[in-house]
Amino acid sequence: MYDNWYAVQVRCGKEEKIVRACDILVDRHVLNECFIPRCKKKKKFRGQWHIIDDILFKGYVFMISDHVDDLFNELKKIPDLTKLLGNDGKDIFPIYKEEAMFLARFGGDEHIVEISSGYIEGDNIFITNGPLVGQEGNIVKIDRHRRMAYVEVSLFGQVTTVHVGLEIISKV
Repeated sequence: MYDNWYAVQVRCGKEEKIVRACDILVDRHVLNECFIPRCKKKKKFRGQWHIIDDILFKGYVFMISDHVDDLFNELKKIPDLTKLLGNDGKDIFPIYKEEAMFLARFGGDEHIVEISSGYIEGDNIFITNGPLVGQEGNIVKIDRHRRMAYVEVSLFGQVTTVHVGLEIISKV
């Protein structure tokens, strides 16, 4: 894993366009990877549950690079970039190492958070498989009807809540 992960703020809905532009315009020696963290969720439509892909952090694209100065210059080629986080217009800073490590574990190599499953016993939740195993303490809310967990994660030095797929098998 490369050391430096950067978060770039973009207009909501433009994430895919930015990733494609980076793949085409930014030098491969400068940008190791450009991606959008995603999560799988279940959504009910037409009377049936379907698995959909959703963006984990709407309005953000993540980049991995060990050449920050070159990356900063290369990104000037990309239209529609809003701002680099930690950027006062002069410098860019990577997200914290612990945050990058958490995101790498949470989303795996494909940067996709799979649906977890578990059960509820009394007031406690137990996650039996999926990326939420060991993250029970970070779950702030469960929506069993929508099959979703609201999870607090630290990102950009702040706590933010993301919605990820969670299948509750039973409640005792």
